[in-house]
Amino acid sequence: MADESTQNPKSGYCLQTKTFHTRRPPVPLPTLSQPLSLTQFTLSLLQSSTATPTTSVLIDAASDRHVSYQTFLGQIHSLTLSLQSLAPSLSKGHVAFILSPPSLHVPVLYFSLLALGVVVSPANPVGSESEIAHQVRLTRPVIAFATSATVQKLPNGNDKIHNVILLDSPEFLSMLDRVGSSETRPELRFAVNQTDPATILFSSGTTGRVKGVRLSHRNFIAIIGGLHALHEPDGDLPNGQEVSLFTLPLFHVFGFVMVVLAVAMGKTLVLMERFDFESMLRAVERHKISYMPVSPPLVVAMAKSELVKKYDLSSLRLLGCGGAPLGKDVVDRFREKFPTVEIAQGYGLTETGGGGTRMIDSEETKSHASVGRLTENMEAKIVDPETGEALPPGKRGELWLRGPSVMKGYVGDEKATAETLDKDGWLKTGDLCYFDDEGFLYIVDRLKELIKYKAYQVPPAELEHILLTHPDIADAAVIPYPDEDAGEIPMAYVVRKPGSNITEVLVMDFVAKQVSPYKKIRRVAFINSIPKSPAGKILRRELVNHALSSSSSKL
Repeated sequence: MADESTQNPKSGYCLQTKTFHTRRPPVPLPTLSQPLSLTQFTLSLLQSSTATPTTSVLIDAASDRHVSYQTFLGQIHSLTLSLQSLAPSLSKGHVAFILSPPSLHVPVLYFSLLALGVVVSPANPVGSESEIAHQVRLTRPVIAFATSATVQKLPNGNDKIHNVILLDSPEFLSMLDRVGSSETRPELRFAVNQTDPATILFSSGTTGRVKGVRLSHRNFIAIIGGLHALHEPDGDLPNGQEVSLFTLPLFHVFGFVMVVLAVAMGKTLVLMERFDFESMLRAVERHKISYMPVSPPLVVAMAKSELVKKYDLSSLRLLGCGGAPLGKDVVDRFREKFPTVEIAQGYGLTETGGGGTRMIDSEETKSHASVGRLTENMEAKIVDPETGEALPPGKRGELWLRGPSVMKGYVGDEKATAETLDKDGWLKTGDLCYFDDEGFLYIVDRLKELIKYKAYQVPPAELEHILLTHPDIADAAVIPYPDEDAGEIPMAYVVRKPGSNITEVLVMDFVAKQVSPYKKIRRVAFINSIPKSPAGKILRRELVNHALSSSSSKL
């Protein structure tokens, strides 16, 4: 670490090392040699800040079923004992594959497995059988937790997982009730070290086949410790109680971290098994939701939808937005509609445990187009992709990150690990970014997604932000389309708003008036919906494949 005296007090940039340093207060972490699981750490934070909350920890939005903190802690202890009795077929270091939609049981399962040092590997329950088979081959689990609706997707044959427990079975429910709701803590037979693997989470695979990201207990302790230490409670809330609504998938790093954080802070969490926009609005009104972690498409939908007028959303205070950058116009339109709701943007990757940059107060949320400042205990470089030179504020290059939340590597893929992590611990994000003089980070685009038009580089995200400002466009994505003369041209896939008859020519003219000639959209296709990852990232490869295979067919 560079001496603080050599760092710019605003940007955190050190001229000597050409490194950006966080300007957040340092957050002390537990001594690395101290045995400590993420479960122990999280429950210690919960108990240190208050007596066990008397509120609900979990609420199912559809059934309105509540789980109190006392019951939740009892279920964790009970399930931990039940799972420990499965040894030696399930022990520390083994992988548990989880294939389930969000439910009241999933957070209990996470905490219990982590307490035992079992590696948690949750996957997308709507994934295809071939995708799930690939994930099982990567992680080699000894046990799987599924539901009666998802279990048939688990592989048979050589990759078959022989020990499968259904979360909606009487067997699992009895495992939750082994010690009732008593506070008796299970005696664990072995210590879990902070450096032990905690999860294998799957990267979104927007630029290639999905990878298994191995993250340790220490990685998450660093994230949760920092978020907990710098959290400022909203004194405006009734009884000061924060109620969060989760539209996020719990198998994604953003959802995983936010569940753990909510428990560490004693919050109430409303879960939706299946996302539906109007059901979400209804849940905000019914449960007086104050906070929602969201992906950008949801902010766009709230800014553009007329449905929001039907519901009382006055309890909403804050949206935490991550997954992809939000355009300034979308933020402005959202703020016109919801003047009392702040949007705190952040940036992170599965490979950094979701940590990277974020906004922590109302002053920072005014930097609309940015994704915030470096999180506590984090360093960054902006590196010229051509020369490898580290660049100062204002210059664009690939973002590199280093800190205690950076992954251990990709499971079963040493080549990808070596390409992504250098010998000094720097993680190459693959994102084209820059820092301004105040230390705010701006995402330009994925390096691999830049469109090469003649000698120019065109960022698709910039054109998408412009398209989304058109009142007749509900959603849009821009991809490279091969062209004999130019190499690649920008092509737009557009979702019309209901009742709109906007044409290809009108779309191209709208963008052309706002960009340099080389950035113009030169081809348009209309589509029913844009394919996206669970985190809201556009799956451009699917659109590229679609454009190349048949530009006239419908997705």
